[in-house]
Amino acid sequence: QALKPLPKRTLYSKKYGVDLIRYTHAANTVVYSSNKIDDTIRYLSLHDNKYIRYFPGHTKRVVALSMSPVDDTFISGSLDKTIRLWDLRSPNCQGLMHLQGKPVCSFDPEGLIFAAGVNSEMVKLYDLRSFDKGPFATFKMQYDRTCEWTGLKFSNDGKLILISTNGGFIRLIDAFKGAILHTFGGYNNSKAVTLEASFTPDSQFIMIGSEDGKIHVWNGESGMKVAVLDGKHTGPITCLQFNPKFMTFASACSNMAFWLPTIDD
Repeated sequence: QALKPLPKRTLYSKKYGVDLIRYTHAANTVVYSSNKIDDTIRYLSLHDNKYIRYFPGHTKRVVALSMSPVDDTFISGSLDKTIRLWDLRSPNCQGLMHLQGKPVCSFDPEGLIFAAGVNSEMVKLYDLRSFDKGPFATFKMQYDRTCEWTGLKFSNDGKLILISTNGGFIRLIDAFKGAILHTFGGYNNSKAVTLEASFTPDSQFIMIGSEDGKIHVWNGESGMKVAVLDGKHTGPITCLQFNPKFMTFASACSNMAFWLPTIDD
């Protein structure tokens, strides 16, 4: 129901809690991390609300979860300073990277490499087929004591990496050379909230919600701010995701807004 959105179903995870949720390629299934009892990742069928598999291994909270865009592989990053590589078909960890600090991580759009942001100061790129040899590229950034990195995303064309922080800025870097192309700021985030930043599917624009419920949009090439959108959000916009196929996106604080383009006459 697009006009009067009603919850289709509610699934509870009261025992373990829910933190990060990612759809898998199989219909009606997700992997999710917990915020209670333990730090096991769970593979859940939404169809009958039954667990398909558990992925134990992390010893502290999982802060990053990324599904491969091409197969059943996924990666997770945790406050235990590790990134683990998994296959949905096996409960055993397929690969383990020990890092120097808190990681954020994500697959590239082709599922061939993944990037890890480590300790809020460097980006390491790994080849999925030979990650045990270590990163094939490392980009060192200026460390900023005022905030930490909270997310990392590739653009759909694979050329850019977006680093989000819990401070008042996000960074756009060249995925091949590691050069900082733009630093985007001028939005409110005084309470160090984890705000989600996103690319548009054409890789042209970058957007992030703010503490005061507005969405800021920049042109990735020029670095200019092109819009500030007001969705009447009552709190910080912690989720912001573009539809991968259609010209629409969703933003959420405690309530959720769906956005469509305005067609000018």
